[in-house]
Amino acid sequence: MATFAKLGLNNKVIEVLSVHNNELLDSNGVEQEVNGIDFLTKLTGYPVWKQTSYNNNIRKNHAGIGYTYDEDRDAFIAPQPYPSWTLNETTCTWDAPVAMPTDDKMYTWDEATTNWVEVTE
Repeated sequence: MATFAKLGLNNKVIEVLSVHNNELLDSNGVEQEVNGIDFLTKLTGYPVWKQTSYNNNIRKNHAGIGYTYDEDRDAFIAPQPYPSWTLNETTCTWDAPVAMPTDDKMYTWDEATTNWVEVTE
């Protein structure tokens, strides 16, 4: 299955739909994104779609509702989780200003202290 994101105002993802791979095939049997867009446009009457993928090999990240499609980076970017986090230009994911500890404990982010806090309950 191929997956497509429906883009609304400001390239915000407002829906994500799956399409059978056969709908993407051209006359030579090669998948073409434009064929999926044409299929969805005919099906829904809505013309603005971008292909995405669960394994992140198309447009960096799998699109989700509320994500933004960034044309310059050709990537789907999740909403910024906290004001202190910065966008990683390589992965188009958000990085905390402090790396999460890797000691097998559970942590949550505390924006007030801009640090990870161990979950004890």
